[in-house]
Amino acid sequence: MTLPATCAEAPSGPALDTPLLSVRISAGYPRHPAVLQNAQLDMEPGEILGLAGRSGEGKSTIAMAILKLLRGGKATGEIRFRGRELLALCEREMRRIRGREIALVPQSPIAALNPALTIGAQFREAWSAHSSAPYREFEPRLRELFANVSLSPEEQFLRRYPSELSVGLAQRVLIAMALLHRPALILADEPTSALDMITQSEILDLLARLNRELKTAILYISHDLLSVASLCHRVAILHEGRIVECGPVSQIFCSPRHPYTRKLIASIPRKPL
Repeated sequence: MTLPATCAEAPSGPALDTPLLSVRISAGYPRHPAVLQNAQLDMEPGEILGLAGRSGEGKSTIAMAILKLLRGGKATGEIRFRGRELLALCEREMRRIRGREIALVPQSPIAALNPALTIGAQFREAWSAHSSAPYREFEPRLRELFANVSLSPEEQFLRRYPSELSVGLAQRVLIAMALLHRPALILADEPTSALDMITQSEILDLLARLNRELKTAILYISHDLLSVASLCHRVAILHEGRIVECGPVSQIFCSPRHPYTRKLIASIPRKPL
């Protein structure tokens, strides 16, 4: 994977409209009280927004704050999703949103799956958590999802346990599970960091295709700038708890304005001429 040779090769995003997601937050933990300091970003429906920066800058904290899953931490400010203020919702109301309207694809796919349940059982649980429809309506949906992510819907595969899957297969399973209820937004938190280069490329192609075909918005969180450049419509740069620059891929990678962004872009390995 290489940085696009020209800015014209960067993907273009949808026209701006009413934001799907608007974040204005500060967040921290007892021993690290200022992980985020008035971090601000907006996402449009159907957009792939890259959230980039070095490890430890607080990228995952933004994702967990959106889901209200900051274990031991606290977020203040405003997180508006489809016009609703998420920070004001109770846990019961958030459970209706998590997995149904906002889905998460985490960094470690094997660890994210329940080792004691088969793949089929985990999909049935994910289905019943947000739908009262009978199981017979779930089966065609499962076949459709598996076809979308190039997985086999055969019973033999559904009877397998997570320990029997490769990391790449497990990541496809999690992406299919994230799409089960057709969410408006997927939070993809370092989804390729545990994968080899070939599988990384396949997962990025998969995310791009799902975005095109299903119009699902994706917040793509990564310290891998090359994958951000190849996948995203816009990029937000997080540094010292703040979004220091946000713009189209072409602007960020070809004409970065903030000194930190310029430093990040300069660190990308280039192919020799």
